[in-house]
Amino acid sequence: MEKLTYDRIFGHLVKYAYAGRLTDGIRELNPHGDEDLRKYIKYASGGGDPARVVFKVKDCCGEEGCKENRCQVACLFHAIVRDEEGKVIIKEDYCTDCGECVQVCTYEHLVDKKEFIPLIKVLQERKEPVYAIVAPAFIGQFGEKVTPGKLRTALKRLGFYGMVEVALFADILSLKEALEFDEQVRKENEFVLTSCCCPLWVAMIKKIYHKLIPYVSPSVSPMVACGRAIKKIHAEAKVVFIGPCIAKKAEAKEFDIRDAVDYVLTFRELTQIFEAVGIIPAEEKEEPSEHSSLAGRIYAHTGGVSKAVTDTLARIRPEKIIKIKAVQADGVRECRRLLREIMAGNVVANFYEGMGCIGGCVGGPKANLGTEQGKNLVHSYGQKAPSLTPADNLYVLELLKTLGFQEIAQLLQGEKSNFFKRNFKDVL
Repeated sequence: MEKLTYDRIFGHLVKYAYAGRLTDGIRELNPHGDEDLRKYIKYASGGGDPARVVFKVKDCCGEEGCKENRCQVACLFHAIVRDEEGKVIIKEDYCTDCGECVQVCTYEHLVDKKEFIPLIKVLQERKEPVYAIVAPAFIGQFGEKVTPGKLRTALKRLGFYGMVEVALFADILSLKEALEFDEQVRKENEFVLTSCCCPLWVAMIKKIYHKLIPYVSPSVSPMVACGRAIKKIHAEAKVVFIGPCIAKKAEAKEFDIRDAVDYVLTFRELTQIFEAVGIIPAEEKEEPSEHSSLAGRIYAHTGGVSKAVTDTLARIRPEKIIKIKAVQADGVRECRRLLREIMAGNVVANFYEGMGCIGGCVGGPKANLGTEQGKNLVHSYGQKAPSLTPADNLYVLELLKTLGFQEIAQLLQGEKSNFFKRNFKDVL
């Protein structure tokens, strides 16, 4: 019999839930009431503490346990410890639910909560519009022949009202961060840390290197910007982010931004969902509707944010004497090393970008493609964009007006600017 993995449990539950027979599906999976299996079913069904993402299902100790302490080593925030018997304990006050421990736990004793089962009823009842918003890394993740238009149709068959590319809001954040750089960096020794990239990078700064908070660009992520914009235009809407990252599940629950996104799915989960309900995206009809520029599309790989903001600044502030000199950190170790160097006063750039996954979002733990292939596809998709920067993207400028921004300068001015802003100073 094939091993009953956490992914297989999830796929099984999705299939039965879509058929309106979730109780039957649970009974079939666990006819004898096994307690550990009951926990797997609970978290695969979206149960557990609604504010948390990562859960321990089993103890890990003794001869069958992991003697390499991989979960402890992977934890950036020292949230995982072992008691005198070798059992793993998650210190919730330290845990950021980033999911790094889940990736290295080959025993599946640590798992991340799946958020799709509670959404199925909402999708099927269609009482309120539910929008899927897809990360810039999405291109090619669901098959070589799956275009953005075919993915949009496949998501509508699942019950979504529509699909929006988050790259469109990466465009808007590129404008905002370019303006912030122009405002904050006026001397050679001044610098900013971008907050548009990775939730791991932002969490490291907030939790460990919080003395650097004054240098962080106070921008929400493109995911949050997209969710807020949809809800401003469609107040009754639900928003579901789909990407390659477990950490986005935690980001969506952070206190100051939890208004934006209601559910988070990973690329791998969406693939399992399609398979469970018999949808083949490659065979769906084309429904094109892409509006992002090259700048927004390349956020998906390391260096993309730096290039997007650099090109945007050159476009909107060509007269600025101090140009962007960017440095990127690729992967958790590089992020940590770079932040330590800045803390020590070794400042060699004026724009710092950090990606927790090597290669950037295309290297995310729940991506369906290898990092290099994902990067190449993102690059190719970027080259096909009708505009190079958001300042040239008429759709972006029109969208900003719809959201109440008559001029791009208003992204930093007045109460309206709070729409795309985070208040990191509360961390200090």
